[in-house]
Amino acid sequence: MTMSQTFGDSTISFLAEGYRFGQRRFDRLGVDAFRTRVALRPATVLRGPSAARFFYSDDNFTRAGAMPPTTKRLLQDEGSVQSLDEHEHRHRKSLFLPLTDPATVETARAILREEWRRAAVQWSDQAEVMLMDELPVVFTRVACRWAGVEVSPERLEPLAAELNSMIHYAGAAGPAMWASLARRRVTEEWAAALIADVRRGVVTPPPESMLERIADFVDADGQRLDLDVAAVELINVLRPTVAVARFVVWAAWALAHAPQWRPRVVASDEVSRAVAQEVRRFAPFFPAVAGRASRTLEWQSHTFEEGAWVLLDIFATNRDPSVWARPDSFDPGRFMGDEPDPNALVPQGAGDVAEGHRCPGEDATVALLDEAIQLLERDTDYTVPEQHLGVRMSRLPAQPRSGMVIRDVTTVDVGARSLS
Repeated sequence: MTMSQTFGDSTISFLAEGYRFGQRRFDRLGVDAFRTRVALRPATVLRGPSAARFFYSDDNFTRAGAMPPTTKRLLQDEGSVQSLDEHEHRHRKSLFLPLTDPATVETARAILREEWRRAAVQWSDQAEVMLMDELPVVFTRVACRWAGVEVSPERLEPLAAELNSMIHYAGAAGPAMWASLARRRVTEEWAAALIADVRRGVVTPPPESMLERIADFVDADGQRLDLDVAAVELINVLRPTVAVARFVVWAAWALAHAPQWRPRVVASDEVSRAVAQEVRRFAPFFPAVAGRASRTLEWQSHTFEEGAWVLLDIFATNRDPSVWARPDSFDPGRFMGDEPDPNALVPQGAGDVAEGHRCPGEDATVALLDEAIQLLERDTDYTVPEQHLGVRMSRLPAQPRSGMVIRDVTTVDVGARSLS
């Protein structure tokens, strides 16, 4: 590997270029790694399957001190599973592994079908629907039902706004970030009170639900989770489920740009899943994930000293030209057939789900996105009006400028259908 050392502080360039920052430098230099500084801090930026495997293997990197504290506060928080390493991380990860069970994933799909169809009836009475606004509410209903959480009607929309805010403003700064942190505190207080009610017997969650599991889980130290930590872990089930709504917005956006895929989705479950995977490749939530070397490491003739700050470029890995033909083109055909290399498609991490930091909700994400694409194209008729479908790549996380507006929504009675 050739390591470029040509860049000084790149903070302004990173803020201006966003997702394209690493990709442009990798491609221009013909390398898979380069050194720079971000916010005056030395950093090595990596891309590609080999880099992903290295970054996520053998506890090579710790998440402690690796990301801005405000971003960590919104997306992970102290004591959460993402903040742990080695044995403690693997033990806590076991709490979430039931989310990978096929029957559990199918339950989530069934809930989404019900909630989508209920929402679509309401959308049919509206002049137009902005999916960026509407879908977080739908997915909050899904997340709560799937986790075994009963939410009152008056609490539902505020909770959806709080969970969506954690994602929407994770890359923001200033007043928007502060307001989002305040909303998160409200969510944490609500979740902690709910866990406390479960432990006191005031609330009885469904057996084997995530709410019951989190309330009863015994951590690596042999003790039940601290109430605040349990609240954070409940949020770590709800928030990522709501985040799938953003992928659905991108799916609608992509199908508006490539309408030739819409009838193919209607005709084939294989195509809808391929579209789901291509959306995840094409539009990951954030450009990179950060870690600090947990010890002195060697990779491709380069030494990383203990504590070295390393950024795995997710966006550039998902568009690595050595792996993906025409990487900047939206082409679901690339996923027709074999499953992708888990270290080449990394929108939710790489490596092993049980042992590493790969998201345990990835199977559910793919299934929910697949289901939503089918619902959008098979169960719903709609038109896409003229709107600003451009994307500002410097915004983290990125989104269509218009919020993806659809009109003339009507529901289609497709009857019972099987899913392959």
